[in-house]
Amino acid sequence: MKKPFFSIVIPVKEINQNLLEEVIPALKKQTDPDFELILVPDRAKEVAPLPGFAKVFPSWPETGPAQKRDFGVKKSRGKVVVFLDDDAYPDKDWLKNARSYFKKKRIAAVCGPGITPPNDPLLSKVSGWMWASFLGAGGAGTYRCRPGKKREVDDFPSFNLMVRKTDFLKVGGFDTGFWPGEDTKLCHDLVYKLGKRIIYHPSVLVYHHRRKIFKDHLKQIGRYGFHRGYFAKILPETSKRVGYFYPLIFFLGVVSGPLAYLVLSLLNLFFLAKTVSIFYLASWLVYLSLLLFTGIWVGLMSKDWRISILVMPTILLSHLFYGLMFLRGLFKKDFKSRYGREVV
Repeated sequence: MKKPFFSIVIPVKEINQNLLEEVIPALKKQTDPDFELILVPDRAKEVAPLPGFAKVFPSWPETGPAQKRDFGVKKSRGKVVVFLDDDAYPDKDWLKNARSYFKKKRIAAVCGPGITPPNDPLLSKVSGWMWASFLGAGGAGTYRCRPGKKREVDDFPSFNLMVRKTDFLKVGGFDTGFWPGEDTKLCHDLVYKLGKRIIYHPSVLVYHHRRKIFKDHLKQIGRYGFHRGYFAKILPETSKRVGYFYPLIFFLGVVSGPLAYLVLSLLNLFFLAKTVSIFYLASWLVYLSLLLFTGIWVGLMSKDWRISILVMPTILLSHLFYGLMFLRGLFKKDFKSRYGREVV
């Protein structure tokens, strides 16, 4: 049997409706049909009939995404392994637009944006526009969630990441001790240990559903902040960048400003206390002005002023919570994922 060029690996808890109603129909429309689909659920379960290109390989229950992806790669036959989340579905030219880059041996991986689907509910669209805005995305870059210029990157999420299988195996696959963050470690190793390149192209596009604000969105933001803070220590090449520190600086400023004013006032250092208060209020004025400009921009781009209004407190709360969790990550001595075992 002829081996496919692409092996698409999707880790899931179970074969869900999103896979059946969005992902698989989108894969059937691919203009490059030279692929196989590998689904890795927790356990075997009767589901609706799947197309011939789909294969199901159950893992142990409660196995993490990184372990499932590694397991899926072991079962794959393609030259390029494609990592896709079950809440993301690809554009019809997704694989076609990526294939040509793998003709160059120096390129280990190809990635592309995950834009918010037009049918997402309002509260999910707000999250998507936060990620797509310059103020909201910060150090992560808006190109991850809104098509940007072709570029070389050294870090990209696994919701839309294609890796040459030989290179994936050379670096030992995903580090299963991390979640999220296993994709950051993989990209780091491909670039800085293997000396290969990762190419981002806006045409390698998927539609990626977002978490609803506020609870689910902030829960995800907190995980990202915690791991990025920890990675700033152990993977400085990709994570010790000023953009990732902005929310931490903002969080520390919000907390320390009133405290500094109180201490200086108690010490009768009124001039210094007044200076601190002026600087603190001026900083808030600048930040709130940026929030307002971002809200107006989002309203003009989305043509929905409900999103414009909601995105402003979403960005504010995201920055504060990310900064707090980033600080925790910085002081974390070591990290072990709750998913501690490999799939066999």
